[in-house]
Amino acid sequence: MRVWSDRPGLPHLAIFFAAYVLGCGFAQALAIVPETGISIWLPSGLFIATLAQASRRSWPQWIVAGLLAELVGNVLWFHNPLPVALLIFTGNALEAVVGAWLVTRIGRPVRLDSLPEVLALMVLGAGIAPIVGATVASATLAWFDMQSFSAAWPLFWLGNASGVLIAAPLALALFQDWRSGTALSEPRWLEAAAIGLILLGAAVLSLSAYLPFAYLIMPPLLWAAVRFEFRGAAVSLALIAMIAAVFATSGDNQFAGEPGSQTLKQIMLHLFLAVSAISAVIVAAISRQHQAALFALSERERELSQLVDLLPAYIRRLTPEGKPFFFNKRLTDYIGVSLEEINEIDGDRLEPAVKDYVHPDEAGDVEAAIRSAVATGQAYSLKYRMRGIDGVYRWIETRAEPLRNQDGTIAQWYSVSIDIDEQVRLYRELEEREGRIRRLIDSDIIGIVFWDLDGRILEANDAFLRMVQYEREDLRAGLRWFDMSPPEWQEKHARHEAEELMATGKMQAREKEFFRKDGSRVPVLIGAACFEGQSTQGVAYILDLTARRQAEAALSERERFLWQVVETLPVMVDCAAPDGEPIYRNQQLRQFLGYDLEALDGTGKSRLAGTLDAGVHPDDLEGVKTNYAHSLATGEPYARRHRLRRFDGEYRWVETRAAPMCDPKGETVQWNVICLDIDGEVQAQEKLRLAQERLSRASQAASLAELSASIAHEVNQPLAAIVANSHACHRWLMDSPPNLARAKVTAERIIRDANSAADVVSRIRALFKRSTATRSPTELGSVLAEGLGLMADEVVRLRVRIDPDIESDLPLVSIDRVQILQVLVNLMRNGIEAMDVTKGARVLGLRVRLMGDTIQTEISDGGPGIAFPEKIFEPFFTTKEHGMGMGLAVCRSIVEAHDGRLWAERNEPHGATFIFTLPAEAKAAK
Repeated sequence: MRVWSDRPGLPHLAIFFAAYVLGCGFAQALAIVPETGISIWLPSGLFIATLAQASRRSWPQWIVAGLLAELVGNVLWFHNPLPVALLIFTGNALEAVVGAWLVTRIGRPVRLDSLPEVLALMVLGAGIAPIVGATVASATLAWFDMQSFSAAWPLFWLGNASGVLIAAPLALALFQDWRSGTALSEPRWLEAAAIGLILLGAAVLSLSAYLPFAYLIMPPLLWAAVRFEFRGAAVSLALIAMIAAVFATSGDNQFAGEPGSQTLKQIMLHLFLAVSAISAVIVAAISRQHQAALFALSERERELSQLVDLLPAYIRRLTPEGKPFFFNKRLTDYIGVSLEEINEIDGDRLEPAVKDYVHPDEAGDVEAAIRSAVATGQAYSLKYRMRGIDGVYRWIETRAEPLRNQDGTIAQWYSVSIDIDEQVRLYRELEEREGRIRRLIDSDIIGIVFWDLDGRILEANDAFLRMVQYEREDLRAGLRWFDMSPPEWQEKHARHEAEELMATGKMQAREKEFFRKDGSRVPVLIGAACFEGQSTQGVAYILDLTARRQAEAALSERERFLWQVVETLPVMVDCAAPDGEPIYRNQQLRQFLGYDLEALDGTGKSRLAGTLDAGVHPDDLEGVKTNYAHSLATGEPYARRHRLRRFDGEYRWVETRAAPMCDPKGETVQWNVICLDIDGEVQAQEKLRLAQERLSRASQAASLAELSASIAHEVNQPLAAIVANSHACHRWLMDSPPNLARAKVTAERIIRDANSAADVVSRIRALFKRSTATRSPTELGSVLAEGLGLMADEVVRLRVRIDPDIESDLPLVSIDRVQILQVLVNLMRNGIEAMDVTKGARVLGLRVRLMGDTIQTEISDGGPGIAFPEKIFEPFFTTKEHGMGMGLAVCRSIVEAHDGRLWAERNEPHGATFIFTLPAEAKAAK
């Protein structure tokens, strides 16, 4: 907690209390009138100094602490009745409040830094304020018949005033040292100790009976005040007061006498202490002011020196003969040489200095100018290059002026050099810029005109004159740009351009026209600005737009042609932003959909979402959105067939293709989309497919009939022979006795006819079984690709997505390509047909990978699955309503004929997977 806060701490109040009580004891020791407390009242000085430093809100707490200390002092020494003690303290407290209030009116905090503050303390604190305390205390003693008012008042006033003069400076010095925390150096401590010993000896001798004159202590007292200011004065006064108290108590002092003259002697002692205090405090104040003045002068000198060193200039002072005796710090830092080093040069210092630091091209002129100035006493100004410590020459401007004595002789030279290197460079750049501007004016690139708002052309370059087909003679005769402006532009100038020029000093670039000399018009782009400081004249920059207008017209015609081409193309065209939002549709697409793009705005959906939701068939919508999202996310082209709703509500098959248009960085800036109506083609393909299926079934039926007839024709004869021979063998065996020889011959004939029937069947089987000679090493991937191509239309028609997963670098297989292709197509068609009843996405999986020395192919579907995985390969077993049950049996026969296997597995939770393997022949070439 701070000492002088609004709520002082208890330790600080305790210190104040103790000092107050000690002051009471001191007063009792020097009491003029015993038993009354009339004495040098040191608590007055302590009280005033404390309140002058403390916050006014804390004054009640300090007053309460003083009251308690007053009561303790009364009990210990004064023994006054309690009412007397309370009334006397009231006077002391009022004195302290009045004194502190008056002193702080001069300024807060009270520091005694100046003579006015010291005089204010003496006059207000030690002169006026004690009047209050003396009046209250004297009235109290008179009221209680202890002493008359007239006799007590001067003594009270003198004691209180002396207490303020002695105690207040000491307290204020202690307070300042307490807050500043400054410490004396060792030499100062030794000096203080010497002064203290001298003062102690002088005080002892002066206040005792050994020396007749007490004021002999003044020299050491004033010495302390001069050397140590208020601290020295306060400590010295405290020391003198304590010595006086000791001698007063013992009765052996200059101011002791007979009882009749004791009061007068004590008054003289008080006056002695008061005069000593006044003298010491005033001298301390004068000393402090003197030290402050010296410090201020030193600070000003230091600031001036810093200012000279910090000025952005190189400053020199020279003798009348031109010998330098002062360089500022900036100059020594720049050249890297001190003044002392230069003055070490014997003889003429000018020539080597100029040679070392001035550029050779200007060295001779600089040396001559300086010698002339020294000889004539005339000031000089030069611009030259001076070398710095880094070896770089910089342009400087130097000016030297002589300082003359009253008799006109030169006392010294002052030289100031300013770095103008940047200015020189700027001037050169300005000259170069002016040259470029002049070349621009004289060039044929752009027309430049100097104009006046009254309509006159003051100057123009050849480019402008050529632009308007005038000659320079016409310009000299007088050209008016206002008359060269068409009437509609004259009106705009009067209303807008002139106002803009006068208001802002410039006219933003705009397009307008001028009349040529032959009366034709030339389109131009013109911008203008007023000259600085003028609002009626300026410069205009004019660009001929004839070529640009022609190019714009050609471009506009080209754009119109392309627009007509796009609008009349027999395809539907759509352009979309990078996020897929449509921004343009040609007439074909607008007529097909029956609405414009603007009709999609304000529906709560994006244009793309609105188009897809309103136009794409519900069965195709999810796939279309998925493909669109994939293309927009990856930038890959888009191609798909789907059904699109026409304006009359009919869904028609269309083929949509989209490709991104990219900038040089590869970023998509636009999607270009075409949409072809292929409904007729799709219908024709469907009819063709149905016809092919009917033809295939008819062909199969005819082949089956032919096969049946062939089997019947070929097998009938052997079978008839077998039947006849069987009957004959039966008769021979039924004879009694059996004719075994005949039966044996008949049995041999039966065996012969059976073998003949087997041969017939083998020949028929050869029609369906290809020999191994038709097999060749083949890449299974190419067979798979052919099968996918054959199934493509059917996949699109049935809205099935095939998800292939084919391992790369598969080895070759030795196969009959047609038979394996028949197996693949049959298995894929079975899987697709199994998903006819599936809701949601229909995905047919095709997975091919190398498993050891065989290649395994898996075809999986999401249909209802199979109940009997092995039984379905049996001939004539089928799960289809109109199936014959021969397809899977034939597929297994083909696979097994290739030394492979074919089987089926159930999928979880539904669906089935058909797996077949083929032996690998060799690794595929990479």
